[in-house]
Amino acid sequence: MADSDYESVICVKPEVHVYRIPPRASNRGYRAAEWQLDQPAWSGRLRITARGKVAYIKLEDRNTGELFAQSSVEQFPGIAVESVTDSSRYFVICIEDGNGRRAFIGVGFADRGDAFDFNVALQDHFKWVKQQTEFAKQAQNPDTGPKLDLGFKEGQTIKINIANMKKKEGAPAAAKPRPLSAGPSLLPPPPGAKTPSQQNTPQPAASPGFPLDVGTLSWAEPATSTDTWGDFTKASGSASSQPSSGWVQF
Repeated sequence: MADSDYESVICVKPEVHVYRIPPRASNRGYRAAEWQLDQPAWSGRLRITARGKVAYIKLEDRNTGELFAQSSVEQFPGIAVESVTDSSRYFVICIEDGNGRRAFIGVGFADRGDAFDFNVALQDHFKWVKQQTEFAKQAQNPDTGPKLDLGFKEGQTIKINIANMKKKEGAPAAAKPRPLSAGPSLLPPPPGAKTPSQQNTPQPAASPGFPLDVGTLSWAEPATSTDTWGDFTKASGSASSQPSSGWVQF
């Protein structure tokens, strides 16, 4: 069975009222207040069915299902269904008798929720029709849509930041610190430091108040004599005149 032969029901409302309406006096639209709302011409059930792209509004007897009138809706909003200007519960629909004759009647719902469902059912159907039409066009012309351009524009660049990158094999190692040279351009060692030639040489004690600059002094080897006073017991050039008491004469 083709889709155009299948008829589906999209809305059913158990109570609707039909009114005879006066001809439209101007382009300002229909007003339900001009109808005799307390004297409906007919009351019954409303069903909306869909076959293909066309929706059908059917007014039926609520007990027997006998068809009272039918409206073919090919576009919404459109001439087939029109809202009134002074209420959300009343509409004007165009009915057909099957012989090409048309008439405009007013329909109204006692409940606002039923009127809302009637309106939404028609909106949803023709929204679906629009989507189906667009799908059919795309299937016939698949290359007419915009293409996504992923190429670089002139002068455009990108920047990539990759954290924790490993060193490439063969990359030069980081420069190691060069050893300090003992040339004349270096600063002298701090007081108390020993040069490599002095590591095993005993150092004399410094006199109080006269700090020694070990970087500028040359040290003599200590005397091998075990005499505490050393050569101070003898005066140079006068050895025969000095007493033998062991004291130095000044």
